[in-house]
Amino acid sequence: MDVLMTVLGILIFVVGLLFSIAWHELGHLSTAKMFGIRVPQYMVGFGRTVWSRRKGETEYGLKMIPLGGYIRMIGMFPPGADGRITQRSSSPWRQMIEDAREASYEEIRPGDEDRMFYTRKPWKRVIVMFAGPFMNLILSVVLFFGLFMGIGVQQQVPVVSSVSACVVKAGEPVDNCPAGAPKSPAAAADLQNGDRFVSFDGHPVGDYRALQALIRESAGKTVPVVVERNGQQVTLTPTIAVNTLAAVDRDGRPIKGRTVEAGFLGFTPAVAVHHMGVGESAEEMVTMAEHGVSSLVDLPGKVPGLWNATVGDAPRADDSPIGMVGAARISGEIFAMDLPATQQLSMFVNVLAYINLALFLFNMLPLLPLDGGHIAGALWESIRRHTARVLRRPDPGPFDVARLMPLAYVVAAVFICFTALVMAADIVNPVRIN
Repeated sequence: MDVLMTVLGILIFVVGLLFSIAWHELGHLSTAKMFGIRVPQYMVGFGRTVWSRRKGETEYGLKMIPLGGYIRMIGMFPPGADGRITQRSSSPWRQMIEDAREASYEEIRPGDEDRMFYTRKPWKRVIVMFAGPFMNLILSVVLFFGLFMGIGVQQQVPVVSSVSACVVKAGEPVDNCPAGAPKSPAAAADLQNGDRFVSFDGHPVGDYRALQALIRESAGKTVPVVVERNGQQVTLTPTIAVNTLAAVDRDGRPIKGRTVEAGFLGFTPAVAVHHMGVGESAEEMVTMAEHGVSSLVDLPGKVPGLWNATVGDAPRADDSPIGMVGAARISGEIFAMDLPATQQLSMFVNVLAYINLALFLFNMLPLLPLDGGHIAGALWESIRRHTARVLRRPDPGPFDVARLMPLAYVVAAVFICFTALVMAADIVNPVRIN
């Protein structure tokens, strides 16, 4: 049964990924057609064509490898400096440029002179290239808001699930108290399972994250704590211990490998499903975006650890980059877990939403062949032409993005190598749900 559910989870992930890719390319397709650019092909996937059908002037199809997609727009690059489409040279770099230029003119037909991508104003080209990643952002927001407000998320709440018998440092087992370990402040103050915190040192308690911060800031102090127990409010006066605890970030998440001296009360919070409001969901979405940006910035620094985890004996870090193979594997694990269906759905939606957010952020990098590279080229052209008008100089004409193709090949090669490394790591040393 577990194998069947794992396979089902992987298949559902593949369907979700294909929809995300198709949705992305639909953004490019719809805006290109809106601005009169001819689009001969709309394809989901790479490699051999599995299915295709022509409707109007566009061929719609599905390819074998579901790891991307594309639309083919005619005239992506302007002609060469001599007005010709191709200008052959013995230089390998020049050949790269002209091969790319020639490919963008392969399907030109009579009457297409005014339907080429490069002939559109820069702001229109920006919209066409931004529309794809923006569709991923829209899908990510819809999924996250549906998760936060509809399905709900499991959160630690300011309710006592269990009380620690003694004070132990971060990383030490808590099942059995070591000899000589002092009694925990919670146990000494008679905090009980099921107690709901009402206030801490005069501060109203609304969520566990705020309570955690108050406890950590009160090391060595004796503070009044009001809890609700069996429908009545009870006041306790624990003396907060000073203890070595795991450091946490501003969102209350533990920072791996870092400890701090902070206040310790000694209880485990309960976990409950929480349905957020619109404002809280928006704040959480911003937090997710910030984490996505920081993860993207930190990506190069994680390559050595990823390499050691793949070809060596090093453990795979919990925050290690994962690819589509790893995400599919995690989706399979989610559906194979012995959890309520709502929790499985919540975890799967979270995975798919974050992938769409990552696709948006990644594609916005100002590097060819990514969408952000074409956006940067169009913006640079706009700046050049506007500056020329202000200074009353001749129009410099379209910016020839094709000149950047050698760099684009280098970037693509780096991306391919990184993708291969991540895929290998996801197979031989995968990240697992803990």
